[in-house]
Amino acid sequence: MKRFFVLLLMFIFTLPVFADSENILPSQTGIVKSVEYLNSDDGMTNTKQLVKVKILTGEFKGEIVELENMLSGNPYYDIKLTKNTKVILHTEDNGGGIEYSIEDIKRSDTLVFLSILFCALLIYVGKKKGLASLVSILLTVLLITNCLSPMILAGISPVLASIIICIISTAITMYLVGGFNAKSTSAVLGAVLSLLFAAVLSAITMFTAHLTGFAAENTTFLYSVHPELNFIGITISAMILATLGAVMDVAMSISSTINEIYETDNTKTVRELFVSGMNVGRDIIGTMANTLILVYLGGSIPLLLLAGNIDLHKFINLNQVVTETASALIGSIAIVICVPFTALVASSLIHKYAKLAKYDNIDIK
Repeated sequence: MKRFFVLLLMFIFTLPVFADSENILPSQTGIVKSVEYLNSDDGMTNTKQLVKVKILTGEFKGEIVELENMLSGNPYYDIKLTKNTKVILHTEDNGGGIEYSIEDIKRSDTLVFLSILFCALLIYVGKKKGLASLVSILLTVLLITNCLSPMILAGISPVLASIIICIISTAITMYLVGGFNAKSTSAVLGAVLSLLFAAVLSAITMFTAHLTGFAAENTTFLYSVHPELNFIGITISAMILATLGAVMDVAMSISSTINEIYETDNTKTVRELFVSGMNVGRDIIGTMANTLILVYLGGSIPLLLLAGNIDLHKFINLNQVVTETASALIGSIAIVICVPFTALVASSLIHKYAKLAKYDNIDIK
């Protein structure tokens, strides 16, 4: 009954929030049937592709339209098409009918395959806890897409909105995976305290380093659509969310370890449990912090390659470089600080409520 109530509450929190799309025509999917290369009309080196596309969705499904696709020679902007390539078609009502243009290549099929593979492996290896983890992931994604984004667009502080979402997401994940007990509560409290610490540190970093919040091209594009948004707050929000997964992992690992130790030997004192949690935490810190740093470095390889063509002093002071580096360091600091926070909370709660947890434990076996 408790779990049903929580799932119902989570469903309410994650109800979709849709923007007003009355004047927006939905994009359609098409498949390229033929491609012909032509020289551009301006006589420049640019070329264009004359492609015939069969529409696969929508009212005009089955029709074939002839479209032009310009190639500038810049791989960042070019959409180079070949026969049988699936494409996304932008649709526009010009008053005399529907006009189509090529928006991008349809890549979602690959994501669907990877998602199915991930879900299958998670459930196969993790069994019931894997299924619980999958549910928590889906609910977290729904919280971010259907709650966090609308909250920020509605003018709510991005930092406040992200903290609220992180607290809800943490509670969902911990209680679904670990059950309703002192162990899960300790993990929630340890993770939330670490995230709050990371939020404060992120805000201090943004202002002391004079970061602008514009560290990526998509941020600049967002500014052109919503210039009223708080982009410094959005960057802080991104730093907090990027830390969430690793912090939850550390918090649950330490809480679970302390819980197992106390169940094995319930004569241990709070201090002894705290020391055991810290010992485990020290082993976790090295690998988790290293993992987070590598995630950021993996996404920043183009910046690292660019370093060879720019004066080092200028490079390390670039807005984008400082933002990415600060994000990685703040996440790593949050992981480190999560160890004593969680060890302290877990050793106290598990020791105090051990008898209650024994009779009210609904761990997923």
